[in-house]
Amino acid sequence: MCGNSMSAPLPAIVPAARKATAAVIFLHGLGDTGHGWAEAFAGIRSSHIKYICPHAPVMPVTLNMNMAMPSWFDIIGLSPDSQEDEPGIKQAAENVKALIEQEVKNGIPSHRIILGGFSQGPISGVNRDISILQCHGDCDPLVPLMFGSLTVEKLKTLVNPANVTFKTYEGMMHSSCQQEMMDIKQFIDKLLPPVD
Repeated sequence: MCGNSMSAPLPAIVPAARKATAAVIFLHGLGDTGHGWAEAFAGIRSSHIKYICPHAPVMPVTLNMNMAMPSWFDIIGLSPDSQEDEPGIKQAAENVKALIEQEVKNGIPSHRIILGGFSQGPISGVNRDISILQCHGDCDPLVPLMFGSLTVEKLKTLVNPANVTFKTYEGMMHSSCQQEMMDIKQFIDKLLPPVD
């Protein structure tokens, strides 16, 4: 599942409590796995939604002195002008596309699938009508709030700006908090209401 030929374990899944009519695919951040996010979604789940939290394969990451860790693609640097692992990003996007196609084969329409992620995890789409919720802690020492602000401005040039919501959380570092998870639940439930 990523920018190299190494395979990753099967995703952590929180199944729908009844027939799944929607899905959330959520990508974890650098060095993490899908397990923690699956647990977080289990705490806010809606009964008709299947939550899929894939695991990135382990690979050397340039930013971290080539230490091997779970990563969707290589990260060369954190400055806005750093070189990017374009082939790795493209491969990660193809792997996400395969997850989406699998859920469509399982009977979930593509318009009932949400893609999300944390830190390294998000991969943006090309549909100008998609809704985006971007969340950021105002005390994040790894990905400064300025980068979140730059990202949201870039997103507004790629999709309908009215569909982009940017929320910040006072005192939150490079992590998640209960208020953020509740905002995510509200966002998901609005976009993926029950159909039966």
